[in-house]
Amino acid sequence: MQQAPEGPEPQRFERVLSSMCTEPHPAAREAAERFLATNPGDPGTYGTVADVEARAVDRLGAVAGIDDPAGYITSGGTEANVQAVRVARNRARTDDPNVVAPESAHFSFHKAAELLDVSLRTAPTDGAGRARPDAVTELVDDDTVCVVGVAGSTEYGAVDPVPALADVAADAGALFHVDAAWGGFFLPFTDHEWDFADAAVDTMTIDPHKAGQAPVPAGGFLARSPALLDELAVETPYLESTSQATLTGTRSGAGVAGALAALEALWPAGYREQYGTSMDNAEWLADELRRRGHAVVGPELPLVAADVSAPTIAHLRERGWRLSRTGTGELRVVCMPHVTRSMLRSFVADLDWY
Repeated sequence: MQQAPEGPEPQRFERVLSSMCTEPHPAAREAAERFLATNPGDPGTYGTVADVEARAVDRLGAVAGIDDPAGYITSGGTEANVQAVRVARNRARTDDPNVVAPESAHFSFHKAAELLDVSLRTAPTDGAGRARPDAVTELVDDDTVCVVGVAGSTEYGAVDPVPALADVAADAGALFHVDAAWGGFFLPFTDHEWDFADAAVDTMTIDPHKAGQAPVPAGGFLARSPALLDELAVETPYLESTSQATLTGTRSGAGVAGALAALEALWPAGYREQYGTSMDNAEWLADELRRRGHAVVGPELPLVAADVSAPTIAHLRERGWRLSRTGTGELRVVCMPHVTRSMLRSFVADLDWY
């Protein structure tokens, strides 16, 4: 039997502390391999994976508090956020559209604004990194097509006051989009109000390939109504299906099947257990860092930011820890499912060694 050629090994996870992706669930890995060569972008030909995608979207709706959602499995949060802005722009009646988001919003909104020729206005946040509804209101005007709320910011894990922002959007006649790309698989087990059941959310980004433990790429874009997806539809004259609302055309069914497999294996009990473990780890790390004299932000969700010096972070990177920093320079540790208490103990030991 012929051996597969040797090649480079992928990144191992035992020292990865700042990524919002994680090791896929075994069932998700196996499903992804089975559907690797299918194309949900051509549902007329690849009917099985189209059905799988519909089931995955329904499961995501259960996570996000909505029955019978519209949507699809995207390449990730960036695509979903771009699509939300595209829906808002296409349905609006203005020649000078703008989007209002908190300064904590993901950098993908800057990409969306540039691609779609939309002005992006960013509002200051409060001391905990959450959107201030009054600051958002000050930036909204008659040309505002979309208001953005963040449910689990990528730098600090902060959760915006989603119902209040939904009211701001409603008063402006604008679409309200929630970016829960990372936080969406933790938030159902908290007291936060963030989803379709809690507020008048129109669209949402929620990514199975983050805390959902699906393989990359497997993001999620959800809409309250199929009419919102109609704003994205273009004709596809040479395919069996007659229109397409997705941003990309050909898509691998691997992410779609992997997302469904992870959701079926873990929702809700597995995700609830993982939230508890991840949050316990984040709180333990925050306590250890405070004990050593570091100022710590959070954790509101399983993410810890701390004022560890740049030379110390460089030392930790030399020791093999894969770390990133916030925009203002703090150490940023994301307690994803692969991050264990044993890993964190080793990390703190290396921090003490410096």
